[in-house]
Amino acid sequence: MWYKRTIPLLLVLAFGLAGFGHDYVPHPASNAFREEVTTGFVIIGGFALFIGAYSLFHMHISRIRRKQPGWAYSIFVFLGAALMVCLGLWNDGDWMFVDPQPGVVTSFQWCYDYILVPCNATIFSILAFFIASAAFRTFRARNFSALLLLAAAVVVMFGRVPVSERVGQFLFDSPNAFAHVSEILLNYPNLAAKRAILLGVSLGVISQSLRIIFGIERTYMGGGD
Repeated sequence: MWYKRTIPLLLVLAFGLAGFGHDYVPHPASNAFREEVTTGFVIIGGFALFIGAYSLFHMHISRIRRKQPGWAYSIFVFLGAALMVCLGLWNDGDWMFVDPQPGVVTSFQWCYDYILVPCNATIFSILAFFIASAAFRTFRARNFSALLLLAAAVVVMFGRVPVSERVGQFLFDSPNAFAHVSEILLNYPNLAAKRAILLGVSLGVISQSLRIIFGIERTYMGGGD
């Protein structure tokens, strides 16, 4: 079974070290290697796109066959995908090999701008209510730390709305008082904590990458042995 274990580990080691050394070897050969590897990533991504489409359609076909709750919505997945593919291939009569004229809105572009984009905006606007509900549960002042979190969140959010200018002008004779305090909280204590978290995440990524490169971590091969 060496060809299932040893060869993949050697390939990961070779490409991992080569990719790691690319940033430290300013040579044309290193840049050419990086471009070739990037091209390979694009090709692999193309195959992954077909796998993802197959997985998506298989899931919705299973929902329709089993008549699971909400299975009728799965039909719109196939209708929408078929519509966009047909419009992209047809390309308003010029077919897919002809680029549209500058400034001309094709049927494909119209469906994207006036159907998909508004639907995405609607979904993300609904998420605002879930975020507000989660914030209400999180910012309950059960102790002193939670009280500080609540106070900082209120000041930052209030400093981002236009009404804070009128309140600041009335209380402190400065329309940017709350906005200034909000910027201080974001640029100093918040940024310091954010950088500490990013530093810890970066160290974790580096250690995990080294474990993968040297064959210590092998779960990506289908097992931990």
